[in-house]
Amino acid sequence: MSDQTHMHEHDIAPGDEEQHSVGERIIGYVVGLGLALLLTATSFFIAGTDLVWQPSIPVALIVLAIAQMGVHLVFFLHITTGPDNTNNVLALAFGLLVVFLVVGGTVWIMSHLNQNMPPMDQFIQMHS
Repeated sequence: MSDQTHMHEHDIAPGDEEQHSVGERIIGYVVGLGLALLLTATSFFIAGTDLVWQPSIPVALIVLAIAQMGVHLVFFLHITTGPDNTNNVLALAFGLLVVFLVVGGTVWIMSHLNQNMPPMDQFIQMHS
């Protein structure tokens, strides 16, 4: 067996362990768990310390949250760029669209209700 063939045997994406042994899949899950724990601990450290410039904390937490989502998608949900994952990526995109519409619509409705409702004491006087 040539070196190039041997190199391609172990050159797999983190989400493509399905064709490999149970041990390799467990290693993928353990690496994902380690990264998730590291990102979580880093988020708590950044939120609770004075070592980081205070106005940058929300941006750092957002970046760490996006990285955490990426770790979960790749290591646990096995979302990869392979051609057999097209349906999974489309389902994920549709789910994100639905969540965005529900959350965004709720915030939009609540904002307009807040602007258009009279204060509670005026509301009680109108109905009594």
